[in-house]
Amino acid sequence: MRVMNKKFDQWNDIKCWLLDMDGTIYLEDHIIDGADGFLHYLVEHEKRFLFLTNNSSKNVNAYMKKFHALGLNFVTTDHIYTSGQATIAFISKNYSSRKIYLLGTTDLATEFSVAGFDLNGDPEMVVIGFDTTLTYKKLWKVCDLVRAGLPYIATHPDFNCPTRDGFMPDIGAIIAFIKASTGREPDVVVGKPNLPILDAISQKTSLPLGSMAMIGDRLYTDIAFGQHGIHTVLVLTGETKQVDLAGSLFQPDLVLGSIGEMVEKLA
Repeated sequence: MRVMNKKFDQWNDIKCWLLDMDGTIYLEDHIIDGADGFLHYLVEHEKRFLFLTNNSSKNVNAYMKKFHALGLNFVTTDHIYTSGQATIAFISKNYSSRKIYLLGTTDLATEFSVAGFDLNGDPEMVVIGFDTTLTYKKLWKVCDLVRAGLPYIATHPDFNCPTRDGFMPDIGAIIAFIKASTGREPDVVVGKPNLPILDAISQKTSLPLGSMAMIGDRLYTDIAFGQHGIHTVLVLTGETKQVDLAGSLFQPDLVLGSIGEMVEKLA
């Protein structure tokens, strides 16, 4: 667990920056002030970075198109890693079954299908993502399968997804619904702040966790990464406000008003 008086000042020693998206780089279709300046700084100084999002409602290609629409044309699919990708990697490594019932968007379903998963046969596993196409019929089906005892995996734990006008319910609210009906929580939650996604990133980058830093707006996901040895920076442009720090178990190494202020720390 991190404490605020544990200072870390060697930000230029970071080998890879892990960057949250929603609430950190942009809100809906608007880039946050200063975010483009920070990203251009990383590119110009050849700093390695990876956009890391718990939002599994979109696939990598969709996120790349979003970045390009925001004017960040240097972003490629290699710069993006989602909890959906990490979940595919985790299941492929730890389970033999490829027959799943997926609660998720078309983008997420496409990712699983391309990876060789059967989404239409008799399921042997339940996987849930942030499903913005959710229906009561889908929830009912998931609850039946979870209640029957099938392995149950969630892409991430976020309760809300930030928007310009507030928040929209995220997968954490869906997990709470399923638990109320079935009494079960997911057997594994892959995304931030859990180790499965970190293990996948460490393998992808060939870097130790201590050489990375996470910048994000959520204490219980982005900043909670600090418990695994990653350096953390909290930005106050999304879910977390300054007042929330006092009661949190997870404390960042650094608090910034927005990600653009990080340039001064690196310059």
